[in-house]
Amino acid sequence: MKHYADLNEILYHVGFAKKDLQGATIAVLPGDPGRVETLAKDIGTEPMPIAVHREYTSWLTHVDEQPVLVCSTGMGGPSVAICLEELARMGITHVIRVGTTGTIQEKINLGDVIINKAAVRLDGTSHHYAPAPFPAVASFAVTGALAEAAAVCGAPFHVGVSVSSDTFWPGQERYDSFTGYVPRCFQGTMKEWQALGALNYEMETSALFVTCQALGIKAGAVCGVVAKRTESESVAPTSAYERALSYQIKIVRGAIKLLLKK
Repeated sequence: MKHYADLNEILYHVGFAKKDLQGATIAVLPGDPGRVETLAKDIGTEPMPIAVHREYTSWLTHVDEQPVLVCSTGMGGPSVAICLEELARMGITHVIRVGTTGTIQEKINLGDVIINKAAVRLDGTSHHYAPAPFPAVASFAVTGALAEAAAVCGAPFHVGVSVSSDTFWPGQERYDSFTGYVPRCFQGTMKEWQALGALNYEMETSALFVTCQALGIKAGAVCGVVAKRTESESVAPTSAYERALSYQIKIVRGAIKLLLKK
């Protein structure tokens, strides 16, 4: 049995009701609440704030006159899954994650974008929705729309597998933490993921893909490259972030237009 929300029921975590969506079925999900307003204004028209509650800042915008939700998820799998559960109850059927990431492949440059078609499950949240052998894969339709939109706008994009970790330091084999300690189970893993062709590290995509599969939501993810782990542990200058974000906005807008036609 599926538990849909009543039209006026304010969901506990996101802090708004189904009526506020005005019939929207597509959601754009950045991690950072601070990016929501910019995305809502640049992706569509008639942007308007809906709610601010905990890590969930939500705006409504319009693409081709159709309402689209932009809602932050915060960092990490647990808050992503909570958001997805409540959006599913309000009728959201498609989601696009818009995030930042660090590449582990030399061929990918700062400011490029990565469209993830699948993810390595180094998170904990996805294991509460499906057993370990179950794959974390994106929707073919959403991923295809993102790739098509990226090609049309001339973005430097790469399609491949992400490594989703619950931690920023040990799970991503970073040694510049407070103690510099990385457990033995993670030592040497970056070389292993590189050899297997994985493109990037981030912290939400595996939870997103598995939770969406369990809930019956079609999901995709596009991340801007703000760190190049083959060269440095440092986050890139603001210019690289802004370059990636400008491409992400074009890609997401184009993908939504394609999905609305289907």
